[in-house]
Amino acid sequence: LKDNDEEVEIAVDNAAFMDEFFSQIEDIRNSIDKIDENVAEVKKLYSVILSAPTSDQKTQDDLESITNDIKKMANNARNKLKTIERNLESEQQQERVSADIRIRKSQHAVLSRKFVEVMTKYNEAQVDFRERSKGRIQRQLEITGQAKTDEELEEMLESGNAAVFTAGIVDSGISKQALSEIESRHKDIVRLESSIKELHDMFVDIAMLVESQGEIVDNIEQNVSQSVDHIIQAKEQTKRAVRYQTKARKKTVIIVVVVVILLALLALIIGLAVGLNK
Repeated sequence: LKDNDEEVEIAVDNAAFMDEFFSQIEDIRNSIDKIDENVAEVKKLYSVILSAPTSDQKTQDDLESITNDIKKMANNARNKLKTIERNLESEQQQERVSADIRIRKSQHAVLSRKFVEVMTKYNEAQVDFRERSKGRIQRQLEITGQAKTDEELEEMLESGNAAVFTAGIVDSGISKQALSEIESRHKDIVRLESSIKELHDMFVDIAMLVESQGEIVDNIEQNVSQSVDHIIQAKEQTKRAVRYQTKARKKTVIIVVVVVILLALLALIIGLAVGLNK
């Protein structure tokens, strides 16, 4: 009786643990989905900024706010994924293998892959914005006769000093609007570089984790694909079974009708025979 009580207690504790785990997984999934939504908003703000010679303060404030939200949620999701990873590694070192651990590894692998995909999308949006902003600076420099090679422009951007752009062109007859755009684009790129650097280590950390889990994720995708195939096959088999069953029912009805007719004929023959004997 005592052993049974202990088994029940372990089962209850394990069920509670898995409930907590799935709750945590749901939180991570929601964070990743929210990051994805924010990335879409960031892309819109990038388009707004690029469509005007200079960006207004409200747009910059909105962009900074969303960027900070992405950074916070990404760090939160990364930390939770790393915690799950450490717990799984600890249990594997203890040579504990169970269905629960396999489930947790699968969930962790899928979410890690999803997280990297979303952050890759964000990084691509940042890089695209940087290149387009750099292109705007290059065009303004060309207008003033101060065209630079791509390498020279990169060196000027990496200096982080707007004066290197304006020093040689202030007296070249450039309009204030063009000068303002060069300075504005430079500020955009400086802010962007800071954001990219902040997210770089986190991105590499999770990307390496996903690469190491590649086989797990591939197996999951293969299992899902096989499950879909099995479902389709099962549906076809069910349809065939229904058709066979329908045909069988028709045959059964025909046989019953024939038997009834034969019995009726037999009864009629017997009746006539009895009548004749009388």
